[in-house]
Amino acid sequence: MQEVNIIARDLMEFLDKSPVNFYAARTVASRLDLAGYTRLDPAQAWDIKPGGKYYVVKNDSAVFAVNVADAAPSAGFRIIAAHSDSPTFRIKPHPEMVSDGGVVKLNVEVYGGPIMYTWFDRPLSIAGRVVLRSEDPLRPRVELVKFDRPLLTIPHLAIHFNRQVNEGNRLSAQKDLLPVIAIVKEQAEAKGMLIRLVAEALGCKVDDILDFDLSLYDTTPACLVGMNDEFVTSGRLDDLSMVHAALTALTESDGDCGQTRVMAIFDNEETGSGTKQGAASPVLANMLRRIVESLGGSLEDFDRSIANSFMVSADNAHAFHPNYGEKYDPTNHPVPGGGPVIKINARCKYMTDADSSGVFRAICERAGVPCQTFVNHSDVPGGSTLGNILTSQMDLRGVDMGNALWAMHSVRETASALDQAYTVKAFKEFFTAFSFKIK
Repeated sequence: MQEVNIIARDLMEFLDKSPVNFYAARTVASRLDLAGYTRLDPAQAWDIKPGGKYYVVKNDSAVFAVNVADAAPSAGFRIIAAHSDSPTFRIKPHPEMVSDGGVVKLNVEVYGGPIMYTWFDRPLSIAGRVVLRSEDPLRPRVELVKFDRPLLTIPHLAIHFNRQVNEGNRLSAQKDLLPVIAIVKEQAEAKGMLIRLVAEALGCKVDDILDFDLSLYDTTPACLVGMNDEFVTSGRLDDLSMVHAALTALTESDGDCGQTRVMAIFDNEETGSGTKQGAASPVLANMLRRIVESLGGSLEDFDRSIANSFMVSADNAHAFHPNYGEKYDPTNHPVPGGGPVIKINARCKYMTDADSSGVFRAICERAGVPCQTFVNHSDVPGGSTLGNILTSQMDLRGVDMGNALWAMHSVRETASALDQAYTVKAFKEFFTAFSFKIK
């Protein structure tokens, strides 16, 4: 149990340092630096060495790391993929809106698919990326900014004005979900308030700020709950818990398994992955091809390496909810603490098939880890994830899996602390087991 507690607390530290996608990528990169990985510049020539450890950051929000094998360029890759983004609210340009009494609210839009009710009456703040003027207009300066103190709240309408609120209340993202940030005496004080706040935090001039990618986050830290600290509750468990597990396994896996280990942390999964840093782009395929070529391999070697590869698409699953048993498949509903979950879908929303499921089950068995299966209730359509999207770029064998969560896409989700330890152990086995036949 001590190991479980150590992993859970490390996960909570990781979550608290990663309030939005840009900070998640920075936290991952910082841990890779500490583990001896070298950052590569995609615009420069690469000199990849067998046994080397390298990583690339794409658009400040996606990270791709490799531990190169002492093997032929065609030996293949073992890939764990996850994503850095989570549902939130993104701040629009010129966001300040003043209402009666000088109350200033910010104009925001929904990112992804949050459970919007859970964002009411919370201590919220702001984090993200700021783009600053530089001498080269094609290469502006980029800074990250995070306000650690609560700056905003989204106040709910009192029940006295809506007696039917507990019977269901449709929300308007444009009207109901605007966060309050301040009270001003004069309306002119509100104009440019956010930009001034950001400039002060960065120590720059207001005129130096060209644009920003800023989002809201819940300032409440991650914590353990339950009689025996069984559960981790936090924002962004989907999908940062899988990012944490992949990163931990990569940096703590020793030896040569005969194939190059890969961790691929994409962005924008929650909005369909259709960006240059998303899984629908060729960013990972390009990186793997360049690695093969830098090792002296040909295009034929790259194609062979993909044929020899296997990917774990790590994105969380739905835990059986004790209050809503009717929502779940009667025979395939994972429970908290039951181990990593293999995700299966007859409509091929996931990349899992019997072959890839068998591979992951064998990995879990070798690691001494239990595993479970999730299949949607036949009357309830499910969502898709990274796996199938990536196969549009590379014809990989692979499995979709994740840890079981409650309240997925809530501002605070809940997972089993034991499951995180199980998944880290399974991922380490995947990265170290010398079990693949190399053709």
